[in-house]
Amino acid sequence: MSERDPGRFSARQWPDWSFWADRRRRVGSVVVNGLALLVLLPRVTMVSDGGHGVPRTAVALVAIGLYVAGYLFALWFAPSAPRRQRAVIVAALFAFGVTPALVFGSPGYLTDLTFAIAIGLMLLPLCYSVPLGFATAAAQLAWMLAVSGQVSWSQVATLGGVTAAVGTVFALTFTTGHLKAAREQIRRMAVDSERERVARELHDILGHNLSTMAVKLGLARRILESAADTGPALTEVRDLETLCHQSLADVRATVSGYREVSLATELSGARLALRAAGVQAELPASVDEVEPELRGVFGYVVREAVTNVLRHSDAGQCRIRVGPGWVEVTDDGTVTSDPAAGHGLSGLAERLAEVRGLLEHGRGPRGGYRVFARAEAVPA
Repeated sequence: MSERDPGRFSARQWPDWSFWADRRRRVGSVVVNGLALLVLLPRVTMVSDGGHGVPRTAVALVAIGLYVAGYLFALWFAPSAPRRQRAVIVAALFAFGVTPALVFGSPGYLTDLTFAIAIGLMLLPLCYSVPLGFATAAAQLAWMLAVSGQVSWSQVATLGGVTAAVGTVFALTFTTGHLKAAREQIRRMAVDSERERVARELHDILGHNLSTMAVKLGLARRILESAADTGPALTEVRDLETLCHQSLADVRATVSGYREVSLATELSGARLALRAAGVQAELPASVDEVEPELRGVFGYVVREAVTNVLRHSDAGQCRIRVGPGWVEVTDDGTVTSDPAAGHGLSGLAERLAEVRGLLEHGRGPRGGYRVFARAEAVPA
């Protein structure tokens, strides 16, 4: 099965009988197909009573016995065998099956190769086993014409019909198996995608909110340590309480898949967080000029960039600018660690890719750090 496209069946692929490892699943198939060997009993009687002489009769009967044993062995063990062993088993069955015809010089005995053809269709890629079956029918036809000039079309049709019918059945079986595998892979991919979404959302939510909480807690502590008036500290504590409730609501909305991000809301939150950290904020007065389809993803850009300013920079000023299809966040601080080493900017790049956008980040032209995102509006 191709890992690139597990749902697409190819006649060149080796059949996957991995489920055959469960022996309980083999019993019914082996019993049913083993009963089909009863059609060879008249052949045994014909060989025994044919008056061909003891040596040739003995060789033919031994070959038929090995043919039956090889067929049952193939049904029980071969589906889970390696590729090379499968090919050897099929070749051995054809050798045992053709022996009576060669011993007696009679092409009619080739009809018994229907069992070998069925095993070949079961074990080998169809691009090999189907031509092998039709080639056997063609060989019987040519042999009949060469020996007597008369053709037993029923015998030739038996070989060709078994090849066509069993080949079709196995092709449908393999296709069904591949479709089941494709659905299973799609299910796993959907689960992985949802996990990545939740992880990315939680990183964005908690990273920003916890950074803001840490700043406000530090501010409240400094106020309580240095001032008798606890009013400003209580204000910060109330803001912290509100932010905690908001974070809890955001987490619940993220898990349920109903959370939406607004650029205007993120700018308002950025203003509060930067002010609490003592960073002068220069923000746009409105976001009306930004394409509506891009305001959500640009909100994530502002959130992550401001979080990095709070975590990694000693900036005194942060500037946020927006345009119809772009947003830029710059600061004048010294970057103490590389934000690119985390998952936040990688998540932003993934979000922007969904709107055919690009993310640039690094040292700004005037020092500090710069995050710039541009994207095309996605049609509604």
